[in-house]
Amino acid sequence: MGTEARRQGQRGNGSLRRLVKRLTTDIDELDADDLSEHVDAENARRACDCRSGEEVTVLGRLRAVELSPRDAVATLEAELFDGTEGVTLVWLGRRRIAGIEPGRTIKAQGRIALRDGRKVLYNPYYELQTTT
Repeated sequence: MGTEARRQGQRGNGSLRRLVKRLTTDIDELDADDLSEHVDAENARRACDCRSGEEVTVLGRLRAVELSPRDAVATLEAELFDGTEGVTLVWLGRRRIAGIEPGRTIKAQGRIALRDGRKVLYNPYYELQTTT
């Protein structure tokens, strides 16, 4: 077998390995891998690499959005997941923001804080992402 034929065979095996991985891997794990790759492509930081006090840009999918009760102080909280771990986004003084809904991909920027051991961005700047 010639050198070129071996290279083509190796490329074919790589494609086959990727296909087998996609067919046999848990859907949540594949989704996390895709999100993680998207974070890298957008020059955002992975949530697992963010530390308290740092100014960061994170990108991920909103897993949950929670509105504050009517009788409580107005806050809107959303859990952003980027494939590595979650970051809670908290908007103070807001009960609703158009476009902030579960399943939506957003890029958020702010200073990381810790609340009850979880990473939080208070009143982050955000950018809704289009689905591709």
